[in-house]
Amino acid sequence: MDAIDRKILWELQRDARLTVTALADRVQVSLSAGHRRLRELEHSGVIVDYRAKIDPAMVGLGFQAVLFVTMRDGGSQVLDEFESAVAAVPDVIDAQRLFGEPDYVLRVVTRDLTSYQRLYDTRLSALPGVLRLSSTLVMKEVIRDRPLPLG
Repeated sequence: MDAIDRKILWELQRDARLTVTALADRVQVSLSAGHRRLRELEHSGVIVDYRAKIDPAMVGLGFQAVLFVTMRDGGSQVLDEFESAVAAVPDVIDAQRLFGEPDYVLRVVTRDLTSYQRLYDTRLSALPGVLRLSSTLVMKEVIRDRPLPLG
């Protein structure tokens, strides 16, 4: 990956709806070179997908919580079961496995506190292998979906 590829990635992080022509113009390469480089970045797996960023509050999902998960057991089967179960909960929009404690951090969106409580009581507390759950409520998003620092 060279500087031009990094420029392509930077521009696409800022606006994934750019046409190939506009992208090539912004990174100062020919249309054919821009198209070829873009396809190589897609086929190699550097570019994973394209999607619209949606304001959660504008679609009725104005409540966010961060959920810290401590597992009872660190065995691979238990962790696989937990991760599969978490992936099946559409309200969990981010999930990371961590080193140390807690074992996982999840970001959850719901309509309101009542919806979160219902989700917590019925699905999140029933996730396999969980020893302890701890929630904190998101007061304000300060940085959201920042582009990767490719420079």
